[in-house]
Amino acid sequence: MKLKLFSVWPTVIGLGVTALAAQAAHPFLCTDALGGKVAMVSANGQVEWEFKCENPQDCWITPDGNYFFCFKGGVVEKLSDGRTLWDYNAPEGSFVCSCQPLPNGHFLLGENGPCRLIEINNMGNIVKEIRMTPPPSSVEIPDQFRGVRQTSDGHYLVCRKGEQAVEELDAGGMRLRLIPVAGDVHMALRLPDGHLLLALGDGHKIQELDENLNVVWEVGEKEIPGNPLRRVMGFQRLPNGNTIVCNSPGDANLGKQPQVFEITRDKKVVWEFADHVKFETINQIQLADVPGDVMRGKIMR
Repeated sequence: MKLKLFSVWPTVIGLGVTALAAQAAHPFLCTDALGGKVAMVSANGQVEWEFKCENPQDCWITPDGNYFFCFKGGVVEKLSDGRTLWDYNAPEGSFVCSCQPLPNGHFLLGENGPCRLIEINNMGNIVKEIRMTPPPSSVEIPDQFRGVRQTSDGHYLVCRKGEQAVEELDAGGMRLRLIPVAGDVHMALRLPDGHLLLALGDGHKIQELDENLNVVWEVGEKEIPGNPLRRVMGFQRLPNGNTIVCNSPGDANLGKQPQVFEITRDKKVVWEFADHVKFETINQIQLADVPGDVMRGKIMR
């Protein structure tokens, strides 16, 4: 295992790596889809908690410090001691592609197979359902959809992974627009300024689009030394403008490079993490010590 720390502030280089360590590394919750588990990792890189499950896709730390996440067969909220608060089991043949806690106390799920968005309460009961237009039959069930997020105006952003497009639906499920993107999109997030941040999978890049869908920032496949983008699956945009990137290496590159790194707006790496013994890949992440907003991607601490 290695946890590399970098200084990106020239005026303080003389302080050395040791002085910057507390600022650079963070505890985090993550999913390992290939490894089949969700894990809590400390700031010094130690796995403090883990739960085995099939193909986990999305994860959250709740304001109470619980762990909420989805995997192929459903969603669950767990205490840090492993006890289950509640869970939901998806219908047979489903693949739960995404989950999100909502401000009203409910939870948003995306289900491949049935091709639907559902809102459930913490009893696991469905309180709202939106049927989505199925992808072409050539798109296999795991590849139909990926990240789904409700926005602050009640709309939904749906990553149509197999069709390389992001769909925006209104609160009732009517399509407002379909946005072609440059890869098999795994996550789309509307930022506070209205921009869209995209994780473009095997498109080997992360992009930020403005309101007119122009690219205003992107990181391409070979722009970061030592961190070639393989399959960009998840991210977290931090309050300081930096971005945490989950970079799955793919089967051909397992064990060869960092699984997660933080990058500044001018594309300097702040820190990176790799543990090829405990993790095959890290496909989604939430830092435990950085505040966020449930409507923008992460829960307010």
